[in-house]
Amino acid sequence: MKLPNKPMSPIAKPELMEGNDWGYQLKWDGVRTIATLEDGQVDLYSKRMLLKNSVYPEIAQMLAKLPRRIMLDGEIIMFDTVEQKPNFQKVLQRERSSGIGRRTEQVRYHLCYVLFDLLYVDDKDIRALPYETRHAMLLDQFPTRTPHLFVTDLVANGQALWNWVLAHSWEGVISKRLSSPYREGKQHSDWFKKKIAINRLVQIVGLIIRNGKVASLVMELDGDYFGRVSLGLSEAQRQKLMQYASSHQTDQLPWASPPEMTTQEQLITFYPYIACHVTGLEITASGVLRHPKIVQIVW
Repeated sequence: MKLPNKPMSPIAKPELMEGNDWGYQLKWDGVRTIATLEDGQVDLYSKRMLLKNSVYPEIAQMLAKLPRRIMLDGEIIMFDTVEQKPNFQKVLQRERSSGIGRRTEQVRYHLCYVLFDLLYVDDKDIRALPYETRHAMLLDQFPTRTPHLFVTDLVANGQALWNWVLAHSWEGVISKRLSSPYREGKQHSDWFKKKIAINRLVQIVGLIIRNGKVASLVMELDGDYFGRVSLGLSEAQRQKLMQYASSHQTDQLPWASPPEMTTQEQLITFYPYIACHVTGLEITASGVLRHPKIVQIVW
């Protein structure tokens, strides 16, 4: 089975595609994964086609039980059974730790491989077939949904799916051309993604100081570095934050090492932390919020 050089990836677009040749799927908030099954051997590949068997041994062991010769494309997620949606931060924590999570987390968060494409089955490479056909063949191979493995739905009403995403604060919707073959990367006009703005309640753990002034705030989410934010910060807030940091300064950081800074920048950390509502476009593969903006600082 010949591996792709890179998975087929959706292109960001501010609207849903329309027409009879389009189907729609939920955008799952996880890490892209291609899996190959051959003679009992399972290999899991990242978006960059790096082996990930050691990071997700449960997924590899689960797939190894299937008596098939097959290549799958999908997303590995951590599904939060309390919030009833994927938690990207938790799957990133798994990426960093490269091992099975704590027992308490395994109860709340289900590691799951969500399938959405079939590239190879038995002795046939089917990437040239229309997506609608490949998805139907994938459903034939995996007709049963389990908490840890299932095929994502392909629906005809994109607007209804988008409305559901908005109501439940999921990540977005993928529009897929039903007649499209599998084309690697983004050299196509067949898959598009529309995403909602991300809203998070973060902890501000420190200030980045440049030229004696507050340049940005350092964010923490679920124990991990979440990036810096300065957009939406008023001059009055900068002064109030500086006063707070001066009277609550500490040398301790919630992480092993400080965030990257230029030689002109200084980090001041403080405790207790300050809660802050922020929005952003997406969470990057390194776990930071892209284009963050302050909505409200909770004093």
